[in-house]
Amino acid sequence: MSEGVVTAIITGVFTLIGTIITVIVGLSKANKNIEIVQAVTNTKLDNLTAEVKRHNNFAERLPAVEANIENLDRRIENLEQRVG
Repeated sequence: MSEGVVTAIITGVFTLIGTIITVIVGLSKANKNIEIVQAVTNTKLDNLTAEVKRHNNFAERLPAVEANIENLDRRIENLEQRVG
């Protein structure tokens, strides 16, 4: 083999090793970023879930409040009729 071929092979091997190392480091950083984004997303989802639960509790209680208001309105009308 000539010096040029040996030099090309050695250069190619080092280039391949550098490329592999670069890809591995890049994937590692990308995975860390994905984990961070996923953690933020999970936190936001948990907060939204809690808000929905609070809203649902309010939505379940609202008809009972409306029924109580209607009952109070009737009682006030009855009192007004007795007084008036």
